[in-house]
Amino acid sequence: MNYNNPAISKGIDWSIVWIYLLLVAIGIMAIFGATYNEGDPILQSFVGFKTDYSKQMYFFVASAIMGLLILLTDSKFFPATANLWYAAGIMLLLLVFPFHSEVKGTKSIIRMGGFQFQPAEFCKICVALALAKYLSRPETDFSKTRSQLIATAIVLFPALLTIMQKETGLALVFLSFFLVMYREGLPSVVLIVGFAIATLVVATLLLDKNTLALILTGIALLMAYLMRRQIRRDRSVLVKIAFLWVLCVGLQRFGVPFIFKNLLAKHQVERIYSTIGRDVPEEYMKGEVPAGKKTENTADYNVKQSKIAIGSGGLLGKGLLKGTQTRYGFVPEQRTDFIFDTIGEGFGFVGSFVLLSIYLLLLFRIIAIAERQRSVFSRCYAYGVASVLFFHIGINVAMTVGLAPVIGIPLPFISYGGTSLLTFSILLFILVRLDADRQMVLR
Repeated sequence: MNYNNPAISKGIDWSIVWIYLLLVAIGIMAIFGATYNEGDPILQSFVGFKTDYSKQMYFFVASAIMGLLILLTDSKFFPATANLWYAAGIMLLLLVFPFHSEVKGTKSIIRMGGFQFQPAEFCKICVALALAKYLSRPETDFSKTRSQLIATAIVLFPALLTIMQKETGLALVFLSFFLVMYREGLPSVVLIVGFAIATLVVATLLLDKNTLALILTGIALLMAYLMRRQIRRDRSVLVKIAFLWVLCVGLQRFGVPFIFKNLLAKHQVERIYSTIGRDVPEEYMKGEVPAGKKTENTADYNVKQSKIAIGSGGLLGKGLLKGTQTRYGFVPEQRTDFIFDTIGEGFGFVGSFVLLSIYLLLLFRIIAIAERQRSVFSRCYAYGVASVLFFHIGINVAMTVGLAPVIGIPLPFISYGGTSLLTFSILLFILVRLDADRQMVLR
């Protein structure tokens, strides 16, 4: 604890704190709008611990207390203990395997009495700190492949453990930390390759296998023609093009089918195909559907109801507690994954635009804070926070309007959930604490 500075407000960027409080207030209001039962006394329902919005308010109190403790902590504590945080996060992820409770198909939750805790959420804080610690070490030369591989391992190891717990959505969040590495010098070709692979996967789902193979062959021949001069000077260029062609065709013919048949659950396959507007091929139904019969695509139904709710809000919305889709249970998971629908239906395009504008303001403010840091550790951590928030906001909103598969990740500070709110609060308040001592060089 920092006892030498009794003024807790010294150096604190209060704009971040006020945005945080505003978003939490909007979240509690949205949860209230989605779950309030008419006839219940409002004051008593907020004070008790029986309704979701009252629980969220108590989760906020706990988060605020944790935030206050973080603000009272010496900034040097975080880089000094970053590796311990990471070790603790990995330990918690490992404890999930023997002590988990299966909830809605996921095996990533530990129940403690009446509460449940999801270590994969907490581990985002640990990875942000550990990655910042590694990138800020004087001996780390991030221009070298070895350093890049170590940083990649720091990010992907907890992601792999999370996938093994049937929580693919949260595992994908860890990929956002590659934006931090890109800011610190990761070659842009890595991101280009990543986007190329993602594009190839989507093309594999949309196009016939033979047609796509012909397209890839045509692209390879075009590359060879355009690079014919380099090939005359160096035959290894042709070998690289041929290897790239084999890799792409192999991924298209064997890699994607293997993933969809063996690694993804049935509902995950349904959600992906629902997003691209196609029926799931029988080969991916894992033998659960008799030949010649079809089952209703639950993911498609959920997204349709979500889009109906948002569209019915119109320009100004129907008003709080007046939405039919979100009030009467048509929208699934309306207090968690689809909480954005409550804003869209209740407050319309204007309300949705205001909420997204607040998020953009928060992200731009975090980036501005990151760029004014003297410490590499603080800068990397700030970009880690911005990356995680950006991924959550972008994917959550996109999946509610059918532009991304439903992968079950919460909307920061808005969605119901104690673990989620506490995690995002800790992430943000550590940043506020580090920024308060931005003139210091932390390692």
